[in-house]
Amino acid sequence: MREQSLAGQAAFAPANTADIADAMIVSSGLRVEVDRRRGRGAGLNPTGRFEALQRETFDDGWQTLEELPPFKTEVQIEKPRTAITRNESPDTSFDRSINPYRGCEHGCIYCFARPTHAYMGLSAGLDFETKLFAKPDAAKLLERELAKPGYKVRVIAIGTNTDPYQPIEKEWRIMRGILEVLNKANHPVSIVTKSAMILRDLDILQEMAGKNLVRVGISVTTLDRKLARAMEPRAATPPRRLETIHALSEAGIQTAVMAAPLIPALNDHELERILESAKAAGAAEASYVILRLPLEVSPLFRDWLLQHYPDRYRHVMSLVRSMRGGKDYDAEFGKRMKGAGPYAWQIARRFEMAARRFELTRRSVPLRDDLFVPPDGSGVQLSLL
Repeated sequence: MREQSLAGQAAFAPANTADIADAMIVSSGLRVEVDRRRGRGAGLNPTGRFEALQRETFDDGWQTLEELPPFKTEVQIEKPRTAITRNESPDTSFDRSINPYRGCEHGCIYCFARPTHAYMGLSAGLDFETKLFAKPDAAKLLERELAKPGYKVRVIAIGTNTDPYQPIEKEWRIMRGILEVLNKANHPVSIVTKSAMILRDLDILQEMAGKNLVRVGISVTTLDRKLARAMEPRAATPPRRLETIHALSEAGIQTAVMAAPLIPALNDHELERILESAKAAGAAEASYVILRLPLEVSPLFRDWLLQHYPDRYRHVMSLVRSMRGGKDYDAEFGKRMKGAGPYAWQIARRFEMAARRFELTRRSVPLRDDLFVPPDGSGVQLSLL
């Protein structure tokens, strides 16, 4: 193990030297051995951006790298003070959300939430997929917050950062506890996921749907199983996601398909097929988001492209930058979701025409907020220890 200052670190080089940075990543040995990261999305595990030193493994001639264990999923308990996170972004339709977990085992290489792991002193790369944080008190915290005098009801969004139905939910069941609280209080909720595990909670969701308190968005990034396996290694397969849309729709739950993210020259050609397949499965509306590469996500994604699609690398990144003012990412409100420029305009027009053709333009019925019954507050006092 060796250390060096993060100043000038290649992985965070500016966009105009990105190709040089990519070459440095490959030649420097920063990429983690395949056997150690099998079944994971990222090929790198760079030090968090707030850390003073960068650490990297290297072969010292004693074959010590062969002794390093594979990355395994580890879960730590997080004790937040509140369950609800407030949001003021003009790019989103919600002002509050809940995140049952920090980090995500799905390992989607494009995930814009990866940089949040830096706040925990961890990497946005493999750490984000393997060193996870669970919030088992989330349901109790939520019940306490909903019981506060003067609480104003607005739709709570879940799954806007990391997936609430990632694999560890099978054991921790935090999301189900949250839904039980929301259902009992008749509180509206909007859920985004790419996991078929949501069907486990169909009993609660169907009951909430009967009162118009829930809508669900299923992310379908590609219909290509090979691409999905490489890009989203531990997420549900494309057929399973379509089956999930069908099951939710059949249960009377407002269900939308989210073609997100669209990656130019990689999956954007599938846009019309994704919408058509989702409509056939029962989706009532659709949306899309252009690939976002904030902070550490950019070098991670570029390295992934070099590994899996080296022949498309320059074309993909050229189109990405054409939609981001020549940069890998533009965080300006109003542009970060859809991009700008001729190529972004073309995708927007294709989406509009396809959505009309497949009758996916119907606006969802607004969720009700007049049925809310505040919890009585009994039994929600948390331990001070």
